[in-house]
Amino acid sequence: QVQLVESGGGLVQAGGSLRLSCAASGRTFSSLSMGWFRQAPGKEREFVARISRSGGSTYYADSVKGRFTISRDNAKNTVYVQMNSRKPEDAAVDYCPADTGVRRLGATRHSSYDYWSQGTQVTVSS
Repeated sequence: QVQLVESGGGLVQAGGSLRLSCAASGRTFSSLSMGWFRQAPGKEREFVARISRSGGSTYYADSVKGRFTISRDNAKNTVYVQMNSRKPEDAAVDYCPADTGVRRLGATRHSSYDYWSQGTQVTVSS
């Protein structure tokens, strides 16, 4: 199994920045592609970003492109998301799922990911 624990969530003013981290254990971290999803009230879980096993490739949803940056430090078994210029619509519960590469359903599909964090609340104030 893989355990994923997020930290860094909380309140940020509109236009501000927030950095979230997600630490993994239970499996070789470099074998996992990592995603980032968010779920706002009344909405389905939404793809935000993805990073490859080595960190060499990233992919972002159009809604966050240019504002969010996903990165990873395999030596620390941790993935990071730097969120700049936060908007009220960015308020959500954020998740960092791990992809072992078995399901092969596509980076933006939540069902592609095998393990999920518990989620952390990101609140954006006006």
